[in-house]
Amino acid sequence: MKIVLYGRQGCHLCDDAAALLDKLALSYDEVDIDTDPRLLELYNCCVPVVEIDGRVRFRGRVNELLLRRLLSGQAID
Repeated sequence: MKIVLYGRQGCHLCDDAAALLDKLALSYDEVDIDTDPRLLELYNCCVPVVEIDGRVRFRGRVNELLLRRLLSGQAID
């Protein structure tokens, strides 16, 4: 499973998302959207964005219950 957390410095929701991923002992790549104009255009108003296996699953707040369901293989669409 590949997880990417798109966010920016000074974003408390991004910090919360990272803390949740750490709490669940998940390995993830963290990408600062402010370093890439394309990502900035895509995600400027909705960070954090959590992508799992190439699919955006969360924008803004990350819901722990839904994340746990995703990780356990329960379908969420």
